[in-house]
Amino acid sequence: MQKLLAFIVAKRHWFIFVLCEIFSFVLIYRNNAYQRNMMLSSANVITSGISSVSSTAFSYFDLQKVNQELLERSSLLEMEVLKLREQLDGMTVDSISFKKDIIFADSLFSGNYTYKYITARVVNNSVVYMNNYITIDKGAKDGIRPDMGVVSPQGVAGIVATVNDRYSVVISLLNVKFKVNCKVRHTNYFGALSWKGDAMKYAYLEQLPTHATFQTGDTIVTSGYSAVFPPGIMVGVVESYSKQNDDNFYSLKVRLATDFHSLNVLFVIDNAAQTEQREVEQEARKND
Repeated sequence: MQKLLAFIVAKRHWFIFVLCEIFSFVLIYRNNAYQRNMMLSSANVITSGISSVSSTAFSYFDLQKVNQELLERSSLLEMEVLKLREQLDGMTVDSISFKKDIIFADSLFSGNYTYKYITARVVNNSVVYMNNYITIDKGAKDGIRPDMGVVSPQGVAGIVATVNDRYSVVISLLNVKFKVNCKVRHTNYFGALSWKGDAMKYAYLEQLPTHATFQTGDTIVTSGYSAVFPPGIMVGVVESYSKQNDDNFYSLKVRLATDFHSLNVLFVIDNAAQTEQREVEQEARKND
């Protein structure tokens, strides 16, 4: 207390100066309308500036929540696009079959659609090896299981390999061990697509019969002939093609749609009927 009193006594002229300044401003504010309006205007400007900075700061910290909501909406839109794409692929120019296909598609997708998406973030990713992998921040507690298909907002990215409670490791499409059954969009000609370990932007669709109709620039999509990926998921675009060694099949060079250098958000495809389909297929193979 003595030190405080000594400090006040030593600095008493500053305290007196501050009190006199405050008293002067009070007198000016009360007795002069012009100065009072100027002070109020200045106070409003300062208050508005502080409010603006505060609002900007709170908006910045709220971006994570908004971004998560956008990701969830994006996954729902992906599901809707998949439904529409499958319907459009089944339509023909003939008006009678067009109407029939619409009815069939409605009965197929309304309330009985077996695919849903689980949104995940990439926490680790490799692109420079022959066998590349992607780690995501969702695991078994989020409903992730091995052998689930994984897609980016642009197209196919890989398939889930291993899972623990919180994380999953995905075999990247940029992995020489990875193969996916694909076809040329709007046709039923399919083959196996794989990466050769060279250029990161390209994979090769092989075993496509020579009587298949396609051209450079055509879109390559998943065929749907597996329990991993639904039909119609974007894979890439035909860059060029050549005949394979036996001359009975084409080999298509496909420019991949997914940019593996910039992966951030992925969607894991949950096929509710996957286990049932695989069990019946394995049972059939036992009889071979």
